[in-house]
Amino acid sequence: QVQLVESGGGLVQAGSSLVLSCAASGRTFSSSAMGWFRQAPGKEREFVAAISWSGSGTEYSGSVADRFAISRDNAKKTSYLQMNRLKPEDTAVYYCATSRKFLPSSQDEYEYWGQGTQVTVSS
Repeated sequence: QVQLVESGGGLVQAGSSLVLSCAASGRTFSSSAMGWFRQAPGKEREFVAAISWSGSGTEYSGSVADRFAISRDNAKKTSYLQMNRLKPEDTAVYYCATSRKFLPSSQDEYEYWGQGTQVTVSS
């Protein structure tokens, strides 16, 4: 079993930066890929970024690839999402998740999910 807790969300102005953290507990963390998804009101949950279990591989959605960066610290059992040059359209609840796949981008490939953290970007 894996338990995930996101933190770091908040209200920021457009153009600013924010770092989200995902603290994990469980014996499978070091061998699991970590992903970030987001869901805006009235919209479906969408893929944001993923990182392989070793950190050697990363994947980003086209809308955030030049602004966001995913990383992980297996010793701390924590994944991070560095968000730069935030835009109002980035406003959403952000979720982290774990997967036994190498570098998954589909929500169906993830087994464990956090409760989410709200990110609101004002204009």
